[in-house]
Amino acid sequence: MKKHWRWAIVAAVAIAVIAFFALGFGRYLSLDALKREQGQLEAWRQAGPIAAASAFFALYVAVTALSIPGATLLTLAAGALFGLVEGTLIVSFAASIGATFAFLLSRLVLHDWV
Repeated sequence: MKKHWRWAIVAAVAIAVIAFFALGFGRYLSLDALKREQGQLEAWRQAGPIAAASAFFALYVAVTALSIPGATLLTLAAGALFGLVEGTLIVSFAASIGATFAFLLSRLVLHDWV
């Protein structure tokens, strides 16, 4: 029964990563896209700063936990959108939580194998 849970988790993570790239969200993880959308992102942040910070935090945790390439770009985006102090706080906590989730996921899935 335990192995079924592991395979279900592996399948869910694989589906999430495949869906991320299949739906074209990977195109947003480039410096050109960040530059192109900077005005809209700034307007979004000004319209609801707490909602924007929360959504960015959740996105950063998800990208880090699923090991999707793009954390460096998101770190730059956090500095550009939220400033040095707020961006650093968001990124440091989100990266730590995302890395913890990635660790727990790999430990759960690869426990007997490694």
